[in-house]
Amino acid sequence: MRFITIGELLLRLSPPNYENIRTTNSFIVNYGGAEANVAVSLANLGIDSTVFTVLPNNDLGKSAVRYLKSNDVHTSPIIMDGDRIGTYYLEEGISVRASQVIYDRKYSAFAEYDYTDVNLEEILKNYDWLHLSGITPPLSPSCRVLLEKALVIAKRLGMVTSFDCNYRGKLWRWEEARDVLSTYMPYVDILIGIEPLHLYNQDGIDIKEGLSMTPSRDEMHNVFTELDRQFHFKCIARHVRHVHSVSNNSLMGYLYMNGITYESQLMNFNILDRVGGGDAFSSGLIFALMEKMSPDDTINFAVASSVMKHSIRGDTNIADKDAILKLMDGSLDIQR
Repeated sequence: MRFITIGELLLRLSPPNYENIRTTNSFIVNYGGAEANVAVSLANLGIDSTVFTVLPNNDLGKSAVRYLKSNDVHTSPIIMDGDRIGTYYLEEGISVRASQVIYDRKYSAFAEYDYTDVNLEEILKNYDWLHLSGITPPLSPSCRVLLEKALVIAKRLGMVTSFDCNYRGKLWRWEEARDVLSTYMPYVDILIGIEPLHLYNQDGIDIKEGLSMTPSRDEMHNVFTELDRQFHFKCIARHVRHVHSVSNNSLMGYLYMNGITYESQLMNFNILDRVGGGDAFSSGLIFALMEKMSPDDTINFAVASSVMKHSIRGDTNIADKDAILKLMDGSLDIQR
C-alpha cells in the first residue's frame, strides 16, 4: 500500500539534559511534525511513504528534506518556496516539572503558501492512503482549504483516509476547532482521537459531558457509537494516558470496529522523550490496519508503538515491526 500525508514539517530546538530554555546555552536540533512523524514511522515499518509539504529553499529546508530521505520517505511532491521553516522550542519535563512548547511557526513557508494552483489530484492519484491531522487547518485559511480539497479528492479517488484530530489549544479556540473539523468528518474513514468533536445524541444531550480522562470501555463505546451514527467511520481509535509523574506514565487504547469496542492492555513505562507519542499511536494503528491484523492485535500494536516512541529521542518512532511485536509480548531481554 502506498501512503501519503500532508502537513507542516517543523524544526525542533530543545535544550540538552532536560535544561530550562531560559538558562540553556545550546539547543539540540530535530525535525518533526505530526504528519511527517507518521510517515517516517511507517517508512521504518516498511510502508512506501511520501510527504507533501512546503519548505523554504535554503539550507534549513534542504536539511529537513535530507532527514525525510534518510528515513526512506519519498519527498518528490515537496515544494521548495517561501522564507522560513516552522519552528518550535521544546523544554523537556522531568519528574514533577512538565514539558512546555513555544511555537515560532507564524508566516512559515507551509502556512503562507497559496495552494490554489496545486494539482492535488495529480499528487494523490497514485496513492492508496491519505493521512491528515487537525494541526494543519488552524495554520492559515489556505491550509484549511487545502485539507478540505485533499479529502474530497481522496474520497473521489477511492483512497482510505485517516484523520488525527490532534487539538492544539495554542493554535486555535476549541469552538472553532470543533466547527471546522466536524465539516471534514464525512470524508474520513479512520478517526484517531475524538477531541474537540462535540457529540449530541438524538435527544440533544452532549454524551461527552463529564467523560473521564481515563474512561471505561462502556463509556468509550457510547461515544464511539454516537460518532459512528453521525459520520459512519470504518473505525475509530484513541489512546488514554494515565499520568503518574512527568517521567512515568501508563498507556492503553480503544478501537471501535464493526460495532464492537476493543480495549488494549495497559502498559507502564518511563519517559525519555514524550513528543510524538500520539503520532506513533497513529502510525502503529495505520500499519496494523494495512496488515489486516485482528482488532485486538491492532489496538495493542498501536499502543506498543506509542510506548516504544517514549524511549526514543526525537519526534518519531523509528522502531521496526519486530521490536514493537516483542514489546507487545513483554519481551524486554537483551537482543543478541
